[in-house]
Amino acid sequence: MDNTQRMIALLGRVRREMNGAVSESMATHGQKYGLNYGVSVATLREIAAAESPDYAFAKYLYQQQVRELKLLACHLAEPSMVDTHEFPFWSRGIANAELAEELAFALLSKIYDINSLMGIWCTESNEMVAYAALMAASRNERTTTEVSFIAIEKAVRANPTSEYIAMGVVSLVCYIAQRDKSVKVGLPVLLERLPECGTKERIAEELEWRLDYIE
Repeated sequence: MDNTQRMIALLGRVRREMNGAVSESMATHGQKYGLNYGVSVATLREIAAAESPDYAFAKYLYQQQVRELKLLACHLAEPSMVDTHEFPFWSRGIANAELAEELAFALLSKIYDINSLMGIWCTESNEMVAYAALMAASRNERTTTEVSFIAIEKAVRANPTSEYIAMGVVSLVCYIAQRDKSVKVGLPVLLERLPECGTKERIAEELEWRLDYIE
């Protein structure tokens, strides 16, 4: 089967799981897509697990204006294929928080060059792109403390009023603090470098109690 035929077969499985009420609720909360069948992320992960990884097919699905196909693409793409040349393709498709989170979880958290991704995407004024990078780095074993600190400052400066950036920064700081004990020592210096803004206030507020639970 070619990509179109494979896509049609996938859509058949998706349609059998469709939930109109969920779709309508998501639209109300700003998770808008061209077409949305309202299938749960858990179900989509099960569907993806039954498919073989295929980077070209994943890119084909990601370009479709259908929520479920975009999310499936995040699982079918092979992390080893995502390098700096591929970063622009994936960033262009990040339209909302759900897609940013699934892309981070399923694909970007496993790529080799996560530090380059942070360095590039965290300069974006598109908060969803920077959010995806922060969330991916907070799961990727190759994430380094030094690059994380630089990326955090860039993300906050580019998005001074973003709740999502604050969430991503907190997740990333907690992750690297578990692996690098020097993070807690360097954190006050990092916070001092951040511009006074709503994003910084939210980060400081969350970290004040979250870091107490990290040994």
